[in-house]
Amino acid sequence: MTIKTKKYQLKKKDYVKMAMWQLLRKTWWYGFGPLAFVVLGFFVPYSWWYIGTGLVVAFLYLLFWFIQFMGVTQMEQNKVMFERLTYEIDSRFVVIKLNAKQGMQMNWDMIKSAEKTKDAFLLVVNKAQFLHFPFSMFNSDHDLRFMEALLKRKNLLA
Repeated sequence: MTIKTKKYQLKKKDYVKMAMWQLLRKTWWYGFGPLAFVVLGFFVPYSWWYIGTGLVVAFLYLLFWFIQFMGVTQMEQNKVMFERLTYEIDSRFVVIKLNAKQGMQMNWDMIKSAEKTKDAFLLVVNKAQFLHFPFSMFNSDHDLRFMEALLKRKNLLA
């Protein structure tokens, strides 16, 4: 069976927000280094620069990744990620279609992980690339259930 979706366009603002959220969820423990500097600054007399260093490092880390994700939205080779696309999903691969004649096939082994949120499926390819499938782009509840079963069968969804 093949799931054929409605057309969907990922907005650039939503992409950056989701990418930052995914990054923070996966690398939250990086915050312990800057946090240690901030805490150390409270215990060492006249060491305000510890607090400053911790805050600046955390801010620069987030700024670096924000700039990277914003850059992805501006690159010509990633332009297709933000166009109106349809998808055909089956047990062998995911076909990403720009129109009836232009498309790209993505094998399931390229997808590292999947997540089901309250209103969408998120298939992660790498840090900067993912497929966002809101439930509204599916044509029926049967397609939603099949998609969830397919992701579980591929061991991408718990």
